[in-house]
Amino acid sequence: MVYFCIFAGEIVIIMSKAEKTKQHIIEKTATLFNTKGYIATSLSDITEATGLTKGSIYGNFENKDEVAIEVYKYNADLLGQTLSRSFGEEFPASKDKLHAFVTFYRKNWQTVFANGGCPLMNAATEADDSFPALKIQVRHSFEIWMKKIAEVIIQGQKKGEIHQEIDANRYASLFIMLIEGGILLSKTMGDQRFLYHALDKVTHIIDHELIILPS
Repeated sequence: MVYFCIFAGEIVIIMSKAEKTKQHIIEKTATLFNTKGYIATSLSDITEATGLTKGSIYGNFENKDEVAIEVYKYNADLLGQTLSRSFGEEFPASKDKLHAFVTFYRKNWQTVFANGGCPLMNAATEADDSFPALKIQVRHSFEIWMKKIAEVIIQGQKKGEIHQEIDANRYASLFIMLIEGGILLSKTMGDQRFLYHALDKVTHIIDHELIILPS
């Protein structure tokens, strides 16, 4: 069980020993699952990465699938937090928020690749038919991601910065398709140019299709 207390005016999370062990397992295997695959990663891989016994793993998780799902949630949450910061309050204009979103990938593609690539895309690829419980989690992550982008576009429309006829959900999904496709091709070919091409296209769409230019 996780407990909360107030210390020096801030909320402090106090974890039980069991929760600390679970978190240790999740954090130590996050890159492993994303790199090797959620299905291909074995229990032996988990014990080697964590330094724990099989009994300890099964004492905290029902089975390997449960570990995989919790690790996916952890990986997706880390990416989500970082992307959310790209839409931060320091960028009041919708155009700047969308550009910051693109900039995140320009600046951080090496880190993304080093950790196995985009956790959403990796999990979606292997969970399509063989791991339905994981597929549900991935679909939820993409829905959240699309909603965040669409909300920025809608706010821009309300402020008169983005054309009113723009379908926010359609463009949000288009941006994700372009970026995820760029990541996939760049990672497969070992060449970041493909991701840059995708990011350039997203930037062009923002500047020439979405934004209302000053007259």
